Amino acid sequence: MSLLIGIIAVIVLLAIFLIASYNSLIKLRNWVKESWSQIDVQLKRRYDLIPNLVETVKGYAAHEQETLEKVIQARNQLVQGSPQERIDADNMLQGALKSIFALSEAYPDLKANQNFLKLQEELTTTENKVAYSRQLYNKTVADYNIKRETFPTVIIAGMLGFQQEDQLTIPEAEREAPQVSF
Repeated sequence: MSLLIGIIAVIVLLAIFLIASYNSLIKLRNWVKESWSQIDVQLKRRYDLIPNLVETVKGYAAHEQETLEKVIQARNQLVQGSPQERIDADNMLQGALKSIFALSEAYPDLKANQNFLKLQEELTTTENKVAYSRQLYNKTVADYNIKRETFPTVIIAGMLGFQQEDQLTIPEAEREAPQVSF
């Protein structure tokens, strides 16, 4: 009789462990998806702001067409592909936007234009939100992957097909310290 109670207790504890592990993996996987959605929202916001910025600059710097075309091309690549491909396109877009903001130095009227200043401020705010969202995403992915790879949850994750998620990375060129010369 006590052996039967012991076996039942072990089965119940095992079932509770399986359910708790499965639920925690589901929760973390959904947090990964939600944190990517936060990045997506900010990328979409930037995507929507860029045409207004380009139109504002066009009026002042009509002969800077190549710079404007690079911004538009980078913007269009922002809305398709895997998360990492979209982040790579976002990095390319950031470089193109720096070129636009550099134009404002060459055109004092543009630099003083209220629409341009407002759009520049909104894009800066959006950049900060994208950076924060990237950090949140990578932290959430790390939490999920740690849970998924930790014993004994790794057994359940393997049996139920929980796949590793990849963190967002930056290009190798952006890891180097910028050269400053006076």
